[in-house]
Amino acid sequence: MKRIKVNGVELCAETFGDPADPPVLLIGVTMLSWPDELCAMLAGRYVVRYDLRDAGQSTFVDPDAPGYDLRDLVTDASELLTALDLGRTHVVGMGVGGFIAQLLALDHPAQVASLTLVSTRPVAPGPVDPDLPDHVAEKMGQLFGRPAPDWTDRDSVVDYMTGSARVMAGSRGFDEQDARAAAGSVFDRADPLAGPTAQRASHLGTMFAAIDCQPRWRERLGEHCKRVLTSVYGRYKDKRAFFACRVICATRSEQELFQRPDCAG
Repeated sequence: MKRIKVNGVELCAETFGDPADPPVLLIGVTMLSWPDELCAMLAGRYVVRYDLRDAGQSTFVDPDAPGYDLRDLVTDASELLTALDLGRTHVVGMGVGGFIAQLLALDHPAQVASLTLVSTRPVAPGPVDPDLPDHVAEKMGQLFGRPAPDWTDRDSVVDYMTGSARVMAGSRGFDEQDARAAAGSVFDRADPLAGPTAQRASHLGTMFAAIDCQPRWRERLGEHCKRVLTSVYGRYKDKRAFFACRVICATRSEQELFQRPDCAG
């Protein structure tokens, strides 16, 4: 792992593969948003994953009252690509990392070769646009209607995050051992001196509840993004993260949904 100075902070990043291969930047909350097995599956590409500021082992200040906005996180990603001397890069964003990925493609198009979005949306946190699907209320109730864990206690946090993973598990089943190991790894990497706020931020990306994500960017997507691959996300026993894909064509109002034949089921 490397600590790389960008945009006034240090980001903890990890790379896989040969720098001579086509680069792929994976953006989540922490680098562990992307399992080791998935990074290994991308053999033949130079894979980069990293911790956002205020998460994992990157610069930590205060995710509950961040002194930065969404565009600063986009600049972080852009300068990380420059610091690693990467050219046009295939960018993949998951969840709130998808916000960063979209704006990286819009604001720094020369750095982005392609854009893949996983479990995200083209608007900021908060009420969704009327024409977009919202979160399933039942699932949200199951996720956030539970008592919060003791964020200072590893077992409590692992139990809580494993419960969240169980709620979100796809149709292929739930691997509790895998979910517990993943949650424990995120807990172990968070800054131990930063207390519960570091754990909440690393596990849940809570800084996005506080940062300024304006101005809107949805209306700009058609200007720059010709084709965007988006995926429905699930953690499965066979480690496949991507099982359904949608191609959004900027020149068309409709969206084409298709099922990958090798991941159907």
